[in-house]
Amino acid sequence: MRRSSAFLFAALAAVAAAATAALSPQHQALLDQLPVAQRVELEQRQARWRALSPVEQAVYGQRELRWQALPEAVRRERRERWQAWRALPENERAQLRRAAADWAALPPERQRPVRAQFDALDGREKHGWLLGPTLGAEYVRLQPLLAFVEAEERARLLQTLREMNPAERADLAVLAQRVPPDAREALRRELLSTAAANRGEWLRRRLDQ
Repeated sequence: MRRSSAFLFAALAAVAAAATAALSPQHQALLDQLPVAQRVELEQRQARWRALSPVEQAVYGQRELRWQALPEAVRRERRERWQAWRALPENERAQLRRAAADWAALPPERQRPVRAQFDALDGREKHGWLLGPTLGAEYVRLQPLLAFVEAEERARLLQTLREMNPAERADLAVLAQRVPPDAREALRRELLSTAAANRGEWLRRRLDQ
């Protein structure tokens, strides 16, 4: 098994599992922080909650009690994974569902060394895999460009990165490592303002400077 595929199974199977988790109607503060499309979806979940029968609501209430009994650090991690899942495009979520199924089908003796390899990664690289299969393997190289970015700009940046082809992302990673920290914001602005058809030429020009 290739290293990237193995880490994809190990790191993101839990993210795929988050697809089945329901958001509590009481989490309004979290709801208000989400992009409009996600907020609308969660409001629709709330509407479905109100349509449940008393028995169904009681079952859901038990799940809520179990959630509230978890340590805050665990809840924070699961919320982060859930948000990461919802931010992925549908084609990547489908890929992760397949990865989770492939991982679950592996015998324990094959899972253990992969899990050990993943656990040995530093926290930054582990966290980067939450960006999904397209960007997870490239996160470390692109991280200088992703650091200290406001949420709205970060969403646009991630969308742009996913739209780029691997060669373009490789060139951008070189630029991200090359420019000093105080020039990274300008680099992000240039990237986001460059039309997709012109990105390759823009990257080559910047690399030649």
